[in-house]
Amino acid sequence: MSTPDSQQSLGGDPPVASRFLFTVEGVEIGIFTSVSGLQVTVQTEEVQEGGQNGFARKLPGRMDWPNITFAKGLTESDALFDWMSKSSGEGFAANSNKLTRTTGAITAIAADGTMLRSWSLSGVYPVRWKGPDFSVTGSDALTEELEIAHEGFRSSTLA
Repeated sequence: MSTPDSQQSLGGDPPVASRFLFTVEGVEIGIFTSVSGLQVTVQTEEVQEGGQNGFARKLPGRMDWPNITFAKGLTESDALFDWMSKSSGEGFAANSNKLTRTTGAITAIAADGTMLRSWSLSGVYPVRWKGPDFSVTGSDALTEELEIAHEGFRSSTLA
């Protein structure tokens, strides 16, 4: 059986991403070299059946979507702070203290610019931002960190 050109065979090397693009409602927020927390855990409930002593059945329960942290990147526009102001501070107060949850996407990009895979997020809002550490004696690159909360994601292959 042959595989389409767009799919990697099971025995092939996995794709390698060199950076990750984060967008909100189609607007580029930033490009980062590190993303952590992209995971889901399904809680389970054990049900012990009478007469079945060899095992207990496990039933799926609530899904847990931890916060996602983007690091080692630098935003090149004010889109991050425009978005962040809608969920805190004066922008939040101007919206009658109602949280505006949006959609977002994380896209893995290869070194040659090929978009490899995307994760579409729902119910997204920012919960933490950390700016660069400044030092005139250091030679470290300027980087930002962003942490977001969300209500789940779907994954899709782009390449």
